[in-house]
Amino acid sequence: MSRLSGVADKGVGLVSRWLRVLRDDLWTWRADPLPPSKWLRWLPHGVVCLVAFGVLVGDLDQLLDYAGVGSGPAVLIVAAESGAMVLALRWPVPAWWLSAAATLLGAAVTHARMTVGGHAFAWPWTPAGIVAHLFVLLLLALRVRTRVSVEALGLTALLTYLLQGVWGGVDYQPTGQLAVVLSAVVVVLGTALRGRREARAELVQQTTLTAEERARRTLLEERSRIARELHDVVAHHMSVISIQAQVAPHLVQDPPEALRENLAGIRQNAVEALAELRRVLDVLRSEHPAGHGREDASGAAPHAPQPTLDRLPALVENTRAAGLTVTTGITGERRPLPPGVELSAYRIVQEALSNVLRHAPGATAHVALAYDRRGLRVEVTNTGPTRGAPPSSGAGHGLLGMRERAVMLGGRLTAHRWSGDGYRVSAYLPAPSRAGTAAPAPHRTEDDTA
Repeated sequence: MSRLSGVADKGVGLVSRWLRVLRDDLWTWRADPLPPSKWLRWLPHGVVCLVAFGVLVGDLDQLLDYAGVGSGPAVLIVAAESGAMVLALRWPVPAWWLSAAATLLGAAVTHARMTVGGHAFAWPWTPAGIVAHLFVLLLLALRVRTRVSVEALGLTALLTYLLQGVWGGVDYQPTGQLAVVLSAVVVVLGTALRGRREARAELVQQTTLTAEERARRTLLEERSRIARELHDVVAHHMSVISIQAQVAPHLVQDPPEALRENLAGIRQNAVEALAELRRVLDVLRSEHPAGHGREDASGAAPHAPQPTLDRLPALVENTRAAGLTVTTGITGERRPLPPGVELSAYRIVQEALSNVLRHAPGATAHVALAYDRRGLRVEVTNTGPTRGAPPSSGAGHGLLGMRERAVMLGGRLTAHRWSGDGYRVSAYLPAPSRAGTAAPAPHRTEDDTA
């Protein structure tokens, strides 16, 4: 007896839990507007309103002339059916309740007319009522969870069974089986379309996140590379300071002890700073700090001297050897620039020429350097390609790295189309000339050889 009581309690608990789930899912007025389509915008909304008008006219004629229903109940039923379709565009769950209530009311009103009219008619679903309910179920399945759609379908089938299977009638054309089958097809279709839409939205979101993550990672890698190179420049200067502090006491006859101590302190601080810089560089140069002797992405040894504009002719020759016609031009007063500016200018030219090689086969390029009192302008232009570019395996963030170099030095960089299918990369790197620094005589050079 106790076992039967326990089973009964479990059954009651399951039913109670199921009813609570139904109440939470279907007893709500939460708005869920149908969004406009991507290309046709509001066409789906117009189609639904047009079909709702057809349901209004067609079902009203059927109820008045064929079923012999009074004008008052007939207008109320068809208004509820067509109104449920329009309501489903914004409130799909309440629209389903309205459509089910219209079906129940229509079945009750027409049930009394079965033996009066002398001919059989569609019951418990009218043809127009089936169309209206299918549209409501489709709009519901497109926007709610699958569980809610299945619950609405189950209650639709239950309502149909109670009307046709339990209540029944004397003489009618049964439409319950057709209505339930079509409702199941519509729910499956709507659920599939909803799943496809959500999968596409998730794919777009993941693609966007992946692109943003790739750009962020590329930016961080480029900043690390710039930091490595600039630290190498600083390390060179610290080495020079250390050597000069060591040599300075020997350049003065009988130097005071205070001078010796100060110079020794300068040398000690320089040596310690240099050791710290090298330790940081070991971390920055590779994921594995112990990986000395490896080559970086450019193919240079990690401890090789960082390039300056003095190595620009060698870079141009290497590019020409790769098959690109390059000319160079230098204007303004050539003068020594800070190592960071020289390094960044070289890297910008190097990356710009690499982009021409990859993306503009058969083009010609021109590298222009313009010195002024406030800095250096670097410009790399190229004509349009003469043939199609092969697929590139790069990440496509070369411009990001060049722009980051210019910004870190307080400069700016632009890149845009130029002269038809050509391209121009222009950067300005601030480097104010120091007062009292002797500058070489102004000269202008042009290299127009291929």
